[in-house]
Amino acid sequence: MGANAEFQVPVIEFQTDSSDLERGTKGWHQLSKRVREACETYGCFQVVFEGISRKVRDDTFAVLKQLVEEVPLERKQKNVHPKPNHGFIGPCTETSLYEGYGIDKASNYDSVENFARLMWPEGHPHFCETMHTISKQMEELNSMIWLMIIDSYGLGKKWESVMIDYKMLLRMMKYKAPPPGWESGQGLHSHSDKPVSTIICDDLVSGLEIEVNDSQWIKLSSTPGSFFFIVGDPLMAWSNGRIKAVNHRVTMSGDKDRFSIATFAMPVEGTIITTPKELIDEQHPQLFKDFNFMDFFLFAFSEQARLIESTQQIHAFAALSPPNLDQNLAHIDG
Repeated sequence: MGANAEFQVPVIEFQTDSSDLERGTKGWHQLSKRVREACETYGCFQVVFEGISRKVRDDTFAVLKQLVEEVPLERKQKNVHPKPNHGFIGPCTETSLYEGYGIDKASNYDSVENFARLMWPEGHPHFCETMHTISKQMEELNSMIWLMIIDSYGLGKKWESVMIDYKMLLRMMKYKAPPPGWESGQGLHSHSDKPVSTIICDDLVSGLEIEVNDSQWIKLSSTPGSFFFIVGDPLMAWSNGRIKAVNHRVTMSGDKDRFSIATFAMPVEGTIITTPKELIDEQHPQLFKDFNFMDFFLFAFSEQARLIESTQQIHAFAALSPPNLDQNLAHIDG
């Protein structure tokens, strides 16, 4: 089914000049409750956060367009990585609307600089400063949201033991406007995210959609200064299924290309995803076994997992009572 009319998931303002962002205040706890409820109901929400300035956003999309439009394909193809979905995918063609680039550990300046030297052998300091800045700021926003979720579940006193140690994978993306006669407009197939969480920043060209009921798709529209926080499968498992991992996709229409960046929270090697015991009780029996994050991530991109619907992969891998996969087979376009 196609997407319905534009629909807005909860919009939550993080006012940088307010005490609401001071942990422990009444405003913080109110925000934390709204964040948790949005994640439980929708699996995502729109956060308005002026801590990342309009100038940084504008600079980000300017250098991203420069990367897409000016760098030769043979250099783009040097963006390779042994882990799935970490390197270059593309380019946009008459049969594919998607083109993407990856920088692992993007809050580390050296990682961004190494990527830039592959694309521009003479270097590109402005690209490095811009992408490093927004990556660091989006990482800080992600950590703030995680703390709100932890506090809202009453785990604040042990937050250090339940906070997942992670690095940010930055993906920079272009979705081409569909050519005449293009039927589906599919820019990116439907899926739930395999990292713990995702923050998306776009150039205000719509295309992101979420599934709110079976096969009912809703188009989201962003506003200046806003970002989308999306729950990934491991965060759902960590929460014992209280938080929802939302199925989403990108569908293109009209005559404008869409540019976006996303930061994915990737737990460090060896991280075990464990449900805090406080989230397990008679009303909420344990749903998922403890599992190694990277083992799950690699499974999700394996040939075996391609035959399993994306939203069911975490259940197939880690559920204590796995679903009957014979009833959940679906081919997922890569």
